[in-house]
Amino acid sequence: MTAIQIGRLLSANTRQFLVGCRVAQSDIPPLGALVRVNPQPEYAIYGLVYDLYIADDGLVRQLATVEAMDESVIADHRLHRSVPLEIRVLAVGYQNDGHIYHLLPPHPPLGLELLWMCSAEEVVQFTSLGRFGYLRHILREQDVAVEEVLAAHLQFADRAHRQVGDANWSSKAVQEMIVLLRDDYGMLMRVLQSVADTQIIPYS
Repeated sequence: MTAIQIGRLLSANTRQFLVGCRVAQSDIPPLGALVRVNPQPEYAIYGLVYDLYIADDGLVRQLATVEAMDESVIADHRLHRSVPLEIRVLAVGYQNDGHIYHLLPPHPPLGLELLWMCSAEEVVQFTSLGRFGYLRHILREQDVAVEEVLAAHLQFADRAHRQVGDANWSSKAVQEMIVLLRDDYGMLMRVLQSVADTQIIPYS
């Protein structure tokens, strides 16, 4: 998994940002993916994809009512449509002068900055730091499907860790989530159920 260019920022604040890319792009990041922007050479902001949205437009509504549609029409529309796929990203940390912090970035990236999918090496480096401090940024969000994003992220990061021979990363991440959610039993049960559905760790 190498770094892949995804799209450009449409808007941002210190907690999250919105990215636009072409619908036909084949390298769209999955839910829970770790991504980054590099506003400066020695400064990077990391985030997790928590939502993907294809905006509505009038042409789609018209085409959707056509009974028999040629595949070339669909392909042409997806390739040339002007409305982008919108990717919503939750900021979970940053890197400055070679040091990674699981803190909110000191300032947001500017519009039209490039968004990149992190390589497997970057995923391992970021998620191995400390005691999974970046997970708290997900757990505190009110407008995010927390349990689904966490489960998707564990699937995404687990693949990177297994590439370097670490099959225990997911178990350690789940143990830390249990600690973080010890005072919220309802959320803890929903998170554990979603994680169990990933089948990346044995759960009873």
